Amino acid sequence: MASSLVNSHASSQYGSNPVKKDEVRLNEMGSEVVEGYTCKPKDYDPNRAIMHYKTLLLLCDDERCGKAGKIDKASNLREIIKEMGLNKGENRIKISRTGCYGACRFRQVCQVTENTQANGNEKNNALWLKNTHRFTDDQWRNIFMLLSEDKILVEEINEDNFIPMKVYK
Repeated sequence: MASSLVNSHASSQYGSNPVKKDEVRLNEMGSEVVEGYTCKPKDYDPNRAIMHYKTLLLLCDDERCGKAGKIDKASNLREIIKEMGLNKGENRIKISRTGCYGACRFRQVCQVTENTQANGNEKNNALWLKNTHRFTDDQWRNIFMLLSEDKILVEEINEDNFIPMKVYK
């Protein structure tokens, strides 16, 4: 049986349609996809762009926080990142959903993590944004722009957007 060679990704035409036996698909990063998955690569290649990010945003999507905004915030933010061209390259911003952080009084929280081993800005590492379900798309675009330009978030956006953190010595 001849195999077909097509692009496969959750956001593509395949959605949740996994690769079938003897079918060959490539994900958006050009890697061959494992049978039974829509985008998991068969072989790990550390040089692929998907393995690199400048900034990782960990967005609480657990029971309370996930319902706070009443929309799929992570998917919405990923679309904004794509529109801005920050979904690949050296300034790539990655969004990951998390379970509960135990910070429900600040719902919906988002932890900013910079890849300081690559080109991340240490001053933006381990910042916590609060009530992000209230942020508009334009506010997120501004945050993404600031992160990509290595601006220090606490100097650029209102301090009321951050969870005050206690530093123990």
